[in-house]
Amino acid sequence: MKNRVAMWAGAGLLVAGFWAVYSLTATPMPMSSTQPIWNLVLITCPVVLAGLYFHFPVSVYWSLLANTGTYALIGLIAETLRQRLNLAR
Repeated sequence: MKNRVAMWAGAGLLVAGFWAVYSLTATPMPMSSTQPIWNLVLITCPVVLAGLYFHFPVSVYWSLLANTGTYALIGLIAETLRQRLNLAR
């Protein structure tokens, strides 16, 4: 189970890393709330949504860290539920 949670955390780091590289290399910055890609950012990086809701800036490094932790928590919940459902059978 530890390996699977670590894979979830790694996926979160990769997703946040992808958005960080995309936002740094995209010219001009297409990150406005009217762009359809913004919805993908909000779905895959929950810390960005929290930053918008509570009105605080999120740096790239904190976004990477928070997204890794969020995906690890989601992975822990998913893997615990998966084990519980397999035991019930």
